[in-house]
Amino acid sequence: MEEDLRYPIGPFHKPAHVEAVERAEFIRQIASAPEALRAAVDGLDDRQLDTPYRNEGWTVRQVVHHLPDSHINAYVRFKLALTEESPMIKTYEEGLWAQVTEARSAPIEMSLALLEALHLRWVSALKSLPNEAFQKTFRHPDLGLMSIDQQLAQYAWHGKHHVAHITSLRRRKGWDSRA
Repeated sequence: MEEDLRYPIGPFHKPAHVEAVERAEFIRQIASAPEALRAAVDGLDDRQLDTPYRNEGWTVRQVVHHLPDSHINAYVRFKLALTEESPMIKTYEEGLWAQVTEARSAPIEMSLALLEALHLRWVSALKSLPNEAFQKTFRHPDLGLMSIDQQLAQYAWHGKHHVAHITSLRRRKGWDSRA
């Protein structure tokens, strides 16, 4: 069976319900995502960072810059769900964000550091919530009503999804044996 380079860990499936033990695991995965991303890009040079992870895909550099872009949007959606009654959130054009100059050429350290700081704040907020808060929702124009629990599942998957883009590229290119 050939690997699907777009979805190396499989596509995301929105859970109907999230149990407390699953929630704790999702929070753990969100907490560990910045370290996993940093490890995935460790030792890569500019040529490697500017290599697309698949034909017609983003470069490793763009993937690194995408993660805090996406997770900042997720954090804002989380805060809106906590503080408003099922707010309608705004989407963003991630493909266009990945094409701006800094996403295509800026050093990755700034985005690695941003993701680390963002996840520290996000995880701190998540760990402080009572169980009933995870049922609060926002309305996504494309995905419909989403609970904080469902968003947790999505972003736990999202971090692993993009780290796998990088580690599978490293493996395919023979850049090292970490993947």
